[in-house]
Amino acid sequence: MNPSTALARVLVDELARCGLSEAVVAPGSRSTPLALALAAHPDVRTHVRVDERSAAYLAVGLARTQRLPAALVCTSGTAAANFHPAVLEADESRVPLLVLTADRPPELRGTGANQTVDQIGLFGSAVRMFTEVGTPEPVAGMTAYWRSLACRAWAAAGTDRPGPVHLNLAFREPLVPETALPAPGESPPTADPVAAALAAADDWPEPLVGRASGRPWIARHAAVRDPEPVELPAVERGVVVCGDGDYDPIPYLALAAQTGWPLLAEPTSNARRGDAVSAYRHLLASPRFTAEHAPDLVVTAGRPGLSRQLLAYLGRAERHFAVGADRCFADPVRTATDTVPAVAAPSGARPDTAWARSWQEAEGRARAAVDGVLDAEEALSEIRLARDLAAQAPNGALLFAGSSMPIRDLDAAMSARCGARIIGNRGVSGIDGTVSSAVGAALAHQRAGGGSAYALLGDLAMLHDQNGLVLGPGEPCPDLALVAVNNDGGGIFSGLEQAGHPRFERLFGTPHGVSMERVAQMADVPYTHLEWASDLPKALLGEGLRIVEVRTGRADSAALRRTVQQAVEAALED
Repeated sequence: MNPSTALARVLVDELARCGLSEAVVAPGSRSTPLALALAAHPDVRTHVRVDERSAAYLAVGLARTQRLPAALVCTSGTAAANFHPAVLEADESRVPLLVLTADRPPELRGTGANQTVDQIGLFGSAVRMFTEVGTPEPVAGMTAYWRSLACRAWAAAGTDRPGPVHLNLAFREPLVPETALPAPGESPPTADPVAAALAAADDWPEPLVGRASGRPWIARHAAVRDPEPVELPAVERGVVVCGDGDYDPIPYLALAAQTGWPLLAEPTSNARRGDAVSAYRHLLASPRFTAEHAPDLVVTAGRPGLSRQLLAYLGRAERHFAVGADRCFADPVRTATDTVPAVAAPSGARPDTAWARSWQEAEGRARAAVDGVLDAEEALSEIRLARDLAAQAPNGALLFAGSSMPIRDLDAAMSARCGARIIGNRGVSGIDGTVSSAVGAALAHQRAGGGSAYALLGDLAMLHDQNGLVLGPGEPCPDLALVAVNNDGGGIFSGLEQAGHPRFERLFGTPHGVSMERVAQMADVPYTHLEWASDLPKALLGEGLRIVEVRTGRADSAALRRTVQQAVEAALED
């Protein structure tokens, strides 16, 4: 067995023992050993994408949804650089990722050799661990090194503070094994051709096989202990804020129920359930309401940051308890006064207070005002589409929200509900890779037995990641409806200070004139044009990957959002 093949097969075998089940490969020559080993392993589902950026975000979507590291493989050169945006997203949103970049051996570096760049520490501080694995050699000690390294990488990616890990693997030629492994399905269902090939390798100075019974080289026996909650001060005017993040929202729902403190939950917190204040965004945009509802204490979980009004509101409290580890809690406007690992309601807390009743009354009025404006027109607006899509998604569904206006419209209009999981790339909130991430999320969701999947995206996000729609023959395909809001440009800027600039349209509005039907034709996926709200359930029906387009006007959408806010203000004054 040649050294490059030995390294790749040992690494893949050990990662599969740790729990690897999803891998994404961007084709290339130097990464051939890894690609072949992954494709042959019966426990790993391998996806292939021709665009490295699309591949990377597909892996982010897979890993985010299954909450386990996904492997991401590319060849040397600019291929690895195209992974960088997704690595940054994985870092900030704590998504476990194993980035396996193939590289030229040392003798070819710094010589002008083709497709060679400096890949050492390429992703900087964005990774939890970096290792230059070294060029494989047929010497004793390699088995323990490679297998223990795989276990360390797996643990670094997915334990206390999940995130990306980068292993740079230098492969010398030959890159193709002397004997090809059978493809999955060509061997008995219980057979592992990678492990069998390692066991049969008699030309290596030591056995290449792993531990007996399929156990990892290093078995982890980490103690699992919930952090001791800190009892909060006994105040009436408290507020619970749940920002973006993959954490259990139940303790915060319980805290709100025990104290009567309003629960303000961003959609991707998955805490907007029960009695959560769904119209908080509009309430906090009312100067009169915020003046009358200054909190004494705020508790934040996750990473709040969708609304300027909410961020400003955090600073109005005398005490701000941010839940999280001492070195990695979220405090975007630096208002935190205390950090705690977990919280408990104050002793003797009672939920029936004047403060609680005031918020409940305001929520009822604001909710009715929002729905009244949105229901007045049958034609779909951007904000009504967000509300109706979130409400009509069946239990067990997954909804991926694009950055920019889709997630903000969900925040503004979505009613409290249970049963659906809402996620998005909120780590750095970029426009990159949203289609690919949604595809990856849907694939992992449905592989785990989940139901329907939907994505709410803007037109620029769709255009930015058109390659995410391109699935080759035989590639796993999700049941995913991509609902695209096409307002011919960057709608978010219409509500910002740039909107009044004389060069706004070209520099910020960025009209493109592209119908999503043309995008669908490029990728050969089904397309539906949706105009009326009552047709949404029918438009969402279907199988496989498909596009549903809703065409809107940026100016009209900005005006409607202002109308909704005015209606809420009027309702609060009645």
